Amino acid sequence: MKKSLLAIATTALLASGAAYSADYKLTVPHVSNLDSYNHQSLLVFKNYVESRSNGAIEVDIYPSGQLCGTAKECIAGIQAGMFDYFQTTTAELANFWNPVGAFDLPYLLPNDRVAECVYDNEEFLGDVRGELMQRAPNVRLMMVSNSGGWRNIATTKKQVKTPADVKGLKLRTVPARIQQELVKELGGAPTPIAWPEVYTALSTGVVDGTKNGIVDIVQNKFHESLDYMILDGHAYMGGAWVFNDMKFKSMPNELKEVIVDGIDAQNQYLRAYPKHKEFSAYEEFRKAGGTIYSPSAAEKAEFQKETVAVKDYFLSSTGKEGEKWLQRFENEIKTCEMAIQADYDMQFK
Repeated sequence: MKKSLLAIATTALLASGAAYSADYKLTVPHVSNLDSYNHQSLLVFKNYVESRSNGAIEVDIYPSGQLCGTAKECIAGIQAGMFDYFQTTTAELANFWNPVGAFDLPYLLPNDRVAECVYDNEEFLGDVRGELMQRAPNVRLMMVSNSGGWRNIATTKKQVKTPADVKGLKLRTVPARIQQELVKELGGAPTPIAWPEVYTALSTGVVDGTKNGIVDIVQNKFHESLDYMILDGHAYMGGAWVFNDMKFKSMPNELKEVIVDGIDAQNQYLRAYPKHKEFSAYEEFRKAGGTIYSPSAAEKAEFQKETVAVKDYFLSSTGKEGEKWLQRFENEIKTCEMAIQADYDMQFK
């Protein structure tokens, strides 16, 4: 942990400690602004947990990178016991346990309903939690929610309609190999950039575009620099929320239940938010002069074809364990698709 990070965090925590009287205090940093869905969802969590615990739990939220500026720094704080709850992505969890990168492979999850079904399976998520904890001690995976919709390719000067159009473009990615390999396979240059620096990177031309959902793009004013977007929907933006395991286990079971239920309430908000905000965000993008291209099924199939090697990369870099977890993930998807189809069949009678 950098000394500067430790000093900033310690100062902020001491400053807030004067009014502390609850039995348990949760320190919750995030790198988004006050208007972000992450911050708003944490207000849902805070309200639920503090009220349902009758004041036994206090939740202190530190937005805009006050305590840590990157997912790496924030998760290090979780491991060290400085922080208690934080949102990262499924892609970035692969930096601790490579097989979880299977969840970020392009074009596997077809829609929100299937994705939510998969991540609502507590047996599946519990197994992932156990594997992750072995590689990242004290980092307890609590839920995988939505983090702004679906990743699409958005660019500053060039409209992307085909895989060939990506060739030569510098595209911002999260610092995760699967996302970087996807850009490479399309002929682009992946450029990992921390979230707080994306706006500047786009506006100064450091990158030619980014891979984000429309809600994130508009909410963070990236559309001031972006002119084009293709709705290829190559990845579900899974927000992985992790908790300090020692803090969680230190609580009595009745307060653990409050935490779990509060996270469930937060999850409902996070999943509903992009569905609610997407339409107005697309309109805002267009009003700013942006062009949105919706590819046909055949055009989208070309993107899928050109990125098959990303799965090959994943399997070659993770071995039999990666193969096992990819198969497990694909089986979970098929199971959810069958359950949803059975629901259709009942509805259509």
